[in-house]
Amino acid sequence: MLKDIAALGRESVIYGFSTVLARLLNFLLVPFYTYFLAPADYGVAASVFAYIAFLNIIYQYGMDQAYMRFTAGRNPDDPVVFSTPLLAVTASSAVLSAGLILFSGPLAELCGIGRGFAPLVVYSALVLALDAVCIVPFARLRMKHRAWKFVGVRTLSIAVNVGMNIVMLAVLRRGPEGIFIAALAASGVSLLLLLPDMLRIARPRFDRALFSDMAAFAWPFVPSGLASMIVQVVDRPIVMFLAGATAVGVYQAGYKMGIFMMLIVVMFDQAWRPFFLERARQPGAERMFARVFTLFSFAGVWVTLAIALFIGDLLRFPVHGVYLLHPDYRGGIAVVPLVLVAYLFYGFYINFMVAPVLSKKTGMLVWVTLAGGLSNIAGNFLLVPHFSIIGAGWATLVSYLIMAVCLYFAGRRVYPVPYEWSRVLKVFACAGLLLGCAWAAVRCGAPVRAAKLSVLLFYPVILGLAGFYRTAEIEELKKIFVRLGERYGKA
Repeated sequence: MLKDIAALGRESVIYGFSTVLARLLNFLLVPFYTYFLAPADYGVAASVFAYIAFLNIIYQYGMDQAYMRFTAGRNPDDPVVFSTPLLAVTASSAVLSAGLILFSGPLAELCGIGRGFAPLVVYSALVLALDAVCIVPFARLRMKHRAWKFVGVRTLSIAVNVGMNIVMLAVLRRGPEGIFIAALAASGVSLLLLLPDMLRIARPRFDRALFSDMAAFAWPFVPSGLASMIVQVVDRPIVMFLAGATAVGVYQAGYKMGIFMMLIVVMFDQAWRPFFLERARQPGAERMFARVFTLFSFAGVWVTLAIALFIGDLLRFPVHGVYLLHPDYRGGIAVVPLVLVAYLFYGFYINFMVAPVLSKKTGMLVWVTLAGGLSNIAGNFLLVPHFSIIGAGWATLVSYLIMAVCLYFAGRRVYPVPYEWSRVLKVFACAGLLLGCAWAAVRCGAPVRAAKLSVLLFYPVILGLAGFYRTAEIEELKKIFVRLGERYGKA
């Protein structure tokens, strides 16, 4: 058993590495884009990628999940089980992409980007098809526990994407079209690397009965996936229609600056799910889960404060005359704190996932994400006309808050966890008090950066005065520092 758990933890770290690396490299491309794309062009690209995110759900329609479900306990290289979903996705992708290419002009106009950007629709159709064909081979690698090959293919694809972006934008000056050519090249590389295994295993055999069973299993992933995607990207197309491409470009640049908090949440998620699944049957597991949420709140708020208070200074600080974010995009800095808090609430949502997963009541996740998605749509239409991208940021924050609140109340009915709400409230109260004091100090003439730094330094102190810390936690923390001192003292 311990060997199996160790293998699970090792693979979780490997898969988590590829996810974090992909998002980190995408973040590093943002400053590059701001120097080689006008805000309007970047806004067009961001809007099209939002549509790609939605269409990915439709193109793939849960066939990777169905393949893994139907190969569990069986040979993942079974030719029929492998070929049936692969042929289905390949055929449907060909039909869908042909339609997108045929009507690329009208679709570009319908999406609000204009017929002049119709080639972006064509590139998107090809990217969607290639990515969809790769999902079953990628799922096979997971089922065969070939984590390193999985990560290797993903990493090489990411590297190609980054390299092609640099060539297309900085050297060839292809504008937003270059981003999609780079994405197409990256998807093509993934397919080429997976193709030998596909040709070795796949056969021209399509089992209709098997596909019917797979489709019945997979179809719920479509509405739940679309609902989740609404929360994540629906604001870009709405901002495009209500405020224009330039506003989308500035908003996208600011939104991407919130990646620091998102990476923390992603890394926590990678470790959290195996953690609570392995400890669910232990005595006092519910109290342990509650304590994790308390400590996550403490650390998450501290990190959010640090980034929100100093991100503006970082983005305005030149290195050899070059800024991390081009001055044309500085309007997006205003949405960064909103995005950071939104991701903090998403971290709360991840904490509350313990209830539906352990109770096997995962159906509630569809309704929870749908509630978040609908609130995001409504919030954008209500706020963007009056507050532009700030309204979009608030709509995102509120939607993630609604998801967290809904999942908490839905989950407590099936798997109650005694969360330490009094301690969590102290975290937010102390953070709010310190921000208020800093604002008052600045109004009275105190240096702005000194006031910001004081917030971070006094945050753990004020919480201590408020009685936040537990004696056992303090003792454990002392032991950690003692062990660290002994280790580095010997070194």
